[in-house]
Amino acid sequence: MGNETGFLSEAKLIDWAVLRPERIEAEVGAALEMAKDEIEAICQVEFESATFQNTFLALESAGKALSRAWGRVDHLTSVKDSSALREVYNAMLPKVTEFNSSIPLNARLWKALKGFAEKPEAQSLTGIEKRFFEETIADFEQAGADLDDASKKRLEAINKELAQKTQKFSENVLDSTNAFELLIEDETRLEGLPDSARQAALQSARSKDLGTEEKPVWRFTLHMPSMFPVAQFAEDESLRRELHEASANVGLTAPHDNTGLIRDILKLRAEKAEVLGKANFADSVLLRRMAKSGASALTFVEDLHDMAKEAFDQEIETLEQFVAEQTNQPVERLEPWNTTFWAEKLRQKKYDFDEEALRPYFPIDRVLSGMFEIAEQLFSVKIRDHDGASGWHPEVKVYDLYNGSEELLGYFYADWHPREEKRGGAWMNFLDTGAPSRGSGSREPHVGLICGNMTAPIGDQPALLTHREVETVFHEFGHLLHHLLSDVPIKSLSGVNVAWDWVELPSQIMENWCWNRESLDLFARHHETGEAIPDELFKKMVAARNFNAAMMMMRQLALGKMDLEMHLHPENYYDGDLDDSIRSVIENYIVPLKTKFPTIVRRFSHLFSSSVGYAAGYYSYKWAEVLDADAFTRFEKEGVFNGETGASFRENVLSKGNSKDPMELFVGFMGREPDPEALLIRSGLA
Repeated sequence: MGNETGFLSEAKLIDWAVLRPERIEAEVGAALEMAKDEIEAICQVEFESATFQNTFLALESAGKALSRAWGRVDHLTSVKDSSALREVYNAMLPKVTEFNSSIPLNARLWKALKGFAEKPEAQSLTGIEKRFFEETIADFEQAGADLDDASKKRLEAINKELAQKTQKFSENVLDSTNAFELLIEDETRLEGLPDSARQAALQSARSKDLGTEEKPVWRFTLHMPSMFPVAQFAEDESLRRELHEASANVGLTAPHDNTGLIRDILKLRAEKAEVLGKANFADSVLLRRMAKSGASALTFVEDLHDMAKEAFDQEIETLEQFVAEQTNQPVERLEPWNTTFWAEKLRQKKYDFDEEALRPYFPIDRVLSGMFEIAEQLFSVKIRDHDGASGWHPEVKVYDLYNGSEELLGYFYADWHPREEKRGGAWMNFLDTGAPSRGSGSREPHVGLICGNMTAPIGDQPALLTHREVETVFHEFGHLLHHLLSDVPIKSLSGVNVAWDWVELPSQIMENWCWNRESLDLFARHHETGEAIPDELFKKMVAARNFNAAMMMMRQLALGKMDLEMHLHPENYYDGDLDDSIRSVIENYIVPLKTKFPTIVRRFSHLFSSSVGYAAGYYSYKWAEVLDADAFTRFEKEGVFNGETGASFRENVLSKGNSKDPMELFVGFMGREPDPEALLIRSGLA
């Protein structure tokens, strides 16, 4: 390969400006041909000459150029969507999917791997090589390697179709989100909105050349930083209602209606499970995760539901009574666009706490430098700005991560604010997986990225985040550390390539440092005066932490339940009213409301915007919360900046990837299996 540029470049940090859509077809095409040749070389290995090196390890490095190139293309579709990129992405997607899904279904390849597997050398493998050998065999078996030819052919077709339908789902969500804007010319309608939200709406309008100094216009969109303050604070009910209705209709109206796609995706997943000999998609996906089966994941969700139900009902009753008192009306069910608004009013009354009062203490640069400092203290690393490298947009920053001893562990990109060509939400991903040095060679660095859609800077003022956004930044950074601190010599077992219900532990545990006085004092400083959060405000914030904790928990459980029911019993959703079918199974999990609105399902990208994604796995967030609440008790006991505790977490969790069974890693850190009580205590529900 040598001195390739563009999508094929072997450089860890690349020139994003040259990664143009017109290069994709030729460059990904070349990587695809190379990958096919690498697989073909393994297929030709005869039984006599089969070794671990020319079968399993050869498979590990096959297709490296393709996954690097396609990873870059895939990433650009998330942060720099355009019609030219979309067109070529959709043209290449079936070819790449077909190649990837053909690997475990390639009979000659499977024969070559089994050729080595049957030799005595295979039985004498130890450590990471043994883990890789066993995981690869399990991957192949789980993907259908032992099926007959006709079944394999059908499976390949299903995989291809799933890739296309889920990509279309994702495009529909992005397009229908961007198709909406609400322009306000009458400032009285903005009553109750914090200044930060007004300024952002004004700036959004100006960016579209709308309004003037004399006749300003305020522009609202369906991106969270724009929409959420309206739901929470706007006194004008019609304004809240308008944004709520628009948001509820994302993915619902032509030409972006996802209803048919959801049904198609569910049918394809169910058929895939059937071809693989599994009762349902949930069972086929969860086989090697911590939950092991759809039924046990569902039991986990239902058990937590039962533990939280009484508090949940009580919270709803308290909220409805509060609204009745405030409005001098009889107690009744709330409208969906009023719940967040009145919950905020109740919280302010109960705790005299206004979340907006925290915003001046969270300028994004200080949040980041404080977060980096916490990681440096806990995990013995150093984080520095990288000079000279650029990202895919002028706002993107690049950083280096060093081991305490100045050994370069990796690089990462950070991209924090919304843009129309960028998908919603926050996420971490990796662009390149490095490896520890073997023998005297130097370490190969990892490359990762974190993206978000946080409050943007307004005028000359820095971006001031909400506390919830700060938690999100810490969360994604936890995922990033899991990738960058991985010390696994076999790349496919490195970093975040782990069981889905384990992957959220490193991210969720980091959120705990956003609630600790000692750690907040490091970075939560007023952007003008440099003062720390006043004691009184901090006490209110902590007191309000578990306000409506049961409602928050129940929302996550409702999404997990919806997901599992759809993948355990998909036939219940193939026809009839999709929302009614979903409501019937989550009725006891959701706040009863006066007006029925479409469910979140048509914009539920976690489940439907990639072939697997979080499908049958959304419960993982709560599962990992049990792990993180429990694991954090050790930090609380030994000190939240205790370097030895941090070193143990790095050693047992962050550095290990999928080199061992997750439960073994948890026990390595805690000395015992997880205790669910810790989560209930932290949520104030025990």
